[in-house]
Order: sequence, then C-alpha cells, then structure tokens
Amino acid sequence: MFTSLQGRSVVVTGGSKGIGKGIARVFARQGARVMLVARNEGTLAAAADELAREHEACEVATMIADVAKVEDCKRIASETVAAFGGIDVLCANAGVFPDTKLEDMSEDDWDAIFATNVKGNMFSVQACIPALEASGHGRVILTSSITGPITGFPGWSHYGATKAAQLGFLRTAAIELGPKGITVNAVLPGNIATEGLDELGEDYIRGMEAAIPQRRLGKVEDIGYAALFFATDEAAYVTGQSIVIDGGQVLPESPEAMAAMEG
Repeated sequence: MFTSLQGRSVVVTGGSKGIGKGIARVFARQGARVMLVARNEGTLAAAADELAREHEACEVATMIADVAKVEDCKRIASETVAAFGGIDVLCANAGVFPDTKLEDMSEDDWDAIFATNVKGNMFSVQACIPALEASGHGRVILTSSITGPITGFPGWSHYGATKAAQLGFLRTAAIELGPKGITVNAVLPGNIATEGLDELGEDYIRGMEAAIPQRRLGKVEDIGYAALFFATDEAAYVTGQSIVIDGGQVLPESPEAMAAMEG
C-alpha cells in the first residue's frame, strides 16, 4: 500500500478540462486538496463543481491564471499557500496544441506556444520551489507528450519542440532541486480521449485507434494515475524520469506490424 496523500496540497495547471481535469480527479479521489488553475472562468467553475459533486470529502479551490505570465505563476504559488497552507505537488499540465504546418508558421505562432508550454512550465515550477521545499516531500510532475520526444505529426513541429524542451528542462531541474527534497518527473501521454482530440475529427480518432496495440484511446485518468505514483512518498527516489502512457502506440515499427496482428 502507498502512503496516503490525504490532505496534501496539489496544484494542477490547465486543470479545467482534458488531461488536467483527469489528473485533478485522481488526486481528489485520494483526499488531496486540489487547486485548479486555468484561464477560462466558465470551464474552471464547471470542473470545480464536478469534482466537488464526485468527491464531497475533498477540498477544491480555483484560480484564474495564465502560466505564460510570470506574475501569474507567482500568484499561483502565493494564493495556493494562502488557501491550503503550502504546496506538496505541482502538476504543471497547462499546454496548448495549435495545428500549423512548418511552411505557414509565423514567429508569433512559435512564440505563443513556447510561452505557454515551456516558459509556463519553467516559471510555475520556479514560483513553487519555496513551498515545495518546505513541504518536505515536494513533487513536480510535468505533462509532456510522445509527440516531440518520440514521435512527430504534420502540423505539430512547434508543439513537438515544446514537449521535447520540457524533458530537457526537467533533467537539470531535477539535479538542482534534488538537494531541496523535490523530485521532478514527467508523464508522456499518447492519444487520450479529451475534448481537444474530438476537435481533430472522427477519421483521426479511428486512425489513431488502429495504430494502438490496445485498439483504444487512453482515458484522462490513465495519466492521472501515473502522476499520482510520482507524487507518492514511495516514489521519493525517482527523479528526472519520464513515463510513456500510450497503450503501446510507439511500439510497432510499421503499419505492417499492426496488420500482422490480424493474421
């Protein structure tokens, strides 16, 4: 049995929908106190209400913030400490994934995605360092992706670059924060059933399911449980690492490998 996370303070950026809400739900089930952070007031309030209904014993707070802004990152830390008395876990999940082909990409396109996916991660971690150190068991979990570190997809070259950058950041961050008792790890989701994936269309979804050995998309809670492991006391000696949660998607060496399963 893992040590209980009951009452621990958990920040989830990008927590109002998709993978972020799934991560928040898993921690809420464990009795953690959850600070949901997002930019959209409507989706944020709806997510908080949903979690509160599902888990009456858990404490859920919300905060409107944009991690691309350094001052907002500082406010995330200070307001969470004020609300919960500290920060034990930071799930730096906030991210965007616009679709732009390389030949059409502008400097603004490039800067906007790096502002959220890379700068937002780095400065939200930086802002939470004092509270994470004070907790005595500080945990940082970044949401990266298989896209960039392992795979590619047309239209997502800038997105993939940000997700690979997150892994470069975490390795040195893990070294620097190790003496403070803070671990830094990452989850790398494959294709997960979220609102954002729905926008890519039914043909994309069917194609992805056909490319996954388990023949299905993942659930947002699948990512949440991986994040939960990194947050436990039992994972205290695991840092600078990443785990792929993709149903085996990156394993086949070619479409023929998948077709051979049917034979």
